[in-house]
Amino acid sequence: MSKAKTVYECGACGYESPRWVGKCPGCGAWNAMEERIAETAEKAGSGKIAANQRPGTGAAATRMADIPEDDALRSSTGISELDRVLGGGIVEGGLMLIGGDPGIGKSTLLLQVCDKLAAGGQKVLYISGEESARQIRLRARRLGVGSDIYVLAENALDAVEEKIRSLQPDCAVIDSIQTMYRPEMTSAPGSVSQIRECTSLIMRLCKETGTSAFLVGHVTKDGAIAGPRILEHMVDVVLYFEGDRQQDYRLLRAVKNRFGSVNELGVFRMTGSGMQVVDNPSEELLSHRAKGASGSVVFCGMEGSRPLLCDVQALTSETFFGTPRRAVKGADSGRVALLLAVLEKRAGQRTYNQDVYINVAGGLELSEPAADLALCVAVASSLKDRPVGPEIAVMGEVGLAGEVRTVPQCERRVSECARLGFTTLVVPRTNAARIKAPAGVHVVGVDTVAQALSVVF
Repeated sequence: MSKAKTVYECGACGYESPRWVGKCPGCGAWNAMEERIAETAEKAGSGKIAANQRPGTGAAATRMADIPEDDALRSSTGISELDRVLGGGIVEGGLMLIGGDPGIGKSTLLLQVCDKLAAGGQKVLYISGEESARQIRLRARRLGVGSDIYVLAENALDAVEEKIRSLQPDCAVIDSIQTMYRPEMTSAPGSVSQIRECTSLIMRLCKETGTSAFLVGHVTKDGAIAGPRILEHMVDVVLYFEGDRQQDYRLLRAVKNRFGSVNELGVFRMTGSGMQVVDNPSEELLSHRAKGASGSVVFCGMEGSRPLLCDVQALTSETFFGTPRRAVKGADSGRVALLLAVLEKRAGQRTYNQDVYINVAGGLELSEPAADLALCVAVASSLKDRPVGPEIAVMGEVGLAGEVRTVPQCERRVSECARLGFTTLVVPRTNAARIKAPAGVHVVGVDTVAQALSVVF
């Protein structure tokens, strides 16, 4: 009996090698090669393929102008924050992938989505490869989910395909894609080849039947969705759940969306009865702000079309070592180092002998340059040990020369600050000259960091 041929496959990109190597030649990942039995292809016949056996859907090419437009192809999930991130709702035949750390609330949110869709008259199928039907029923009772959802505890994809074709649901949830497998393949569930083939089959199934599907994806220790990168290329939408499991807030972001913007952010609160929508996240994030404390300043950022106020905090402490410490949470550490150098050189704030700690309250991540001026003001406030006024909000990009540059969508930021009661707004002078301040709000335009510090203090 001949020995089965084995190959080594990269768990990150799917690269195959006849022998084990420490570093993947395809993507450069270390210790990612896994041994598996090579697939044996059946010998094809010498004759030509019959016309009725050729692969494909047999669809004809159609002019773009002849394709009908139908706005009804998109349906609401019943959860406003999820609709915002999806671009308005679920698109018929769309394939959506949602990832996040274990226990962050992926399955909870999708079970609530199934309940909303079923209550609206849609046929919904929840497929679980990790839990039994009774376990899902127990969790549904805790969340107050109705009983109109079809539940299937199965991880063999052939059986799942048969069930979807016979039931014809409007929406299906597969929890999770890493537990699905095709019996005719020799590799184990969760391997690169299994994930690739299972996702490809589900994608074709969605396009043929018009069923919309949510895939739950496990994540690696680096925070990326486990499996080959091609998994994210196959699906229409990729969503990520963010947030500390020790906190109540959960942030839902879209990193890929063929049917909408990828800049939108959904804010949820995890409770004992499931995910609750946070209608006013700015007010929630500022509700626990310390009064009269130095090193704290309010910044208004933009998450897609939504202005979001947050508390930027800084703490400086004299160091007794040769190299001061820089600890940053919620912002780019390289950007913070650059801003500290600008404060030292252009604004006369001595930080060379200070440990600097930066934190963005609420678990937010500030990626836009418009937060530069708020970070500078927070550090200066801690250095001077002088609190920033509770009515002041700060925004602006800072250059290496110490200049304060224009920020986009400043008028929307100003309106959000005014709505929450902030009366003094420090913004770039070019923005201040273009916008009309709301009644009772004083907009101060500044040109440099030094000028902004003199205005605030």
